[in-house]
Amino acid sequence: MKRAVLIVLDSLGVGEMADAAKFGDVNVDTLGHIVKELPSMQIPNLQRFGMGNIDGVEPLIGESSEIIADFGKAKELSNGKDTITGHWEIAGIITQVPFLTFHEGFPKEFIRQFEKEIGTEVLGNYAASGTEIIKVLGEEHIKTGKPIVYTSADSVFQIAAHEEIIPLDRLYEICRIARKLLVNEWQVGRVIARPFVGKNGEYTRTSNRRDFAVSPPSDTVLDNIKNAGKTVWAVGKIEDIFNKCGITDAVHTQNNMDGVDKTVELLKQDFEGLIFTNLVDFDSQYGHRRNPVGYAGAIEDFDRRLPEIMENMKEEDILILCADHGNDPTYSGFDHTREFVPVMVYGAKLKQGVNLGTLSSFADIGATIADYLEVPYSCSGKSFLKRVLK
Repeated sequence: MKRAVLIVLDSLGVGEMADAAKFGDVNVDTLGHIVKELPSMQIPNLQRFGMGNIDGVEPLIGESSEIIADFGKAKELSNGKDTITGHWEIAGIITQVPFLTFHEGFPKEFIRQFEKEIGTEVLGNYAASGTEIIKVLGEEHIKTGKPIVYTSADSVFQIAAHEEIIPLDRLYEICRIARKLLVNEWQVGRVIARPFVGKNGEYTRTSNRRDFAVSPPSDTVLDNIKNAGKTVWAVGKIEDIFNKCGITDAVHTQNNMDGVDKTVELLKQDFEGLIFTNLVDFDSQYGHRRNPVGYAGAIEDFDRRLPEIMENMKEEDILILCADHGNDPTYSGFDHTREFVPVMVYGAKLKQGVNLGTLSSFADIGATIADYLEVPYSCSGKSFLKRVLK
């Protein structure tokens, strides 16, 4: 009974791509700059997975002589550096035309239509850090009941609201209205509900975030696996990123460690197919907030849980660790960075210590999963299974 476990370490890039400058990124390196900020970071299990042996990474965290996984990095063929683009490419879709972005805020025509549909005016409508904009506009939001809207360098329309002012059901309804309107010349990849709590200017975003994404334009490896009669478990925000397409079962998570807990729980069950997990805290809590020390701590936290994941794998399970883009916490601004992503593959049926070099696309991951699960594959990417299979 074959299963693949794919865990996305959200935003853990391993160095800038050749075209990074076109995306406004120069000398970016999420992992490398974290290590320089915190050279004492301890990640022995990821080192055993070959993270320090990946081409270009080894001077940073040191090579390991005891490699138990296969390792490499992948470049992004898609025209973008956002969450949806990265995850879709991992699953086999290359995005040539990037999603629309509105760095100067959304057009007045759209805002007027949106306000008419939801029955209230909005606050904000500019690019900002989510934690900063609720500091600036939180009090006015509480006094007026007006939702806060904002965007970023990504293709997103984000709506923040205090849970005691706009209840979650109403916030999600508002997001669905925005999703319905944000099409054609206004289409963005995701509408994101950003609920928060607190008082007197001390606000904290909650785990009740919801993403309302566009559907993939064609089948992904998730659809291929589902159509073959196998199970596709989505853990974390995966269900939202793919707008439920190709998914048989889903569970949302509170944070990284809850994501690991849920993944371990699923490993203990009997089914054939895929567990697809996103660990978002690396990105949302530390990358966007430009907190390299916190990011390092989150990597160490995951490293400590990696043996537990391995211990609960069955004989025919394979585990793939990767990322979907970079988010250098030492770089200017607060947005994603255009980087290679790590790829580490482990399983009892696989060789150990194979250097995969640089894969031609994130989509090679999806192709390899389909190959291992022996399902027809209709997407982009080239399987590297023969290189790592015993």
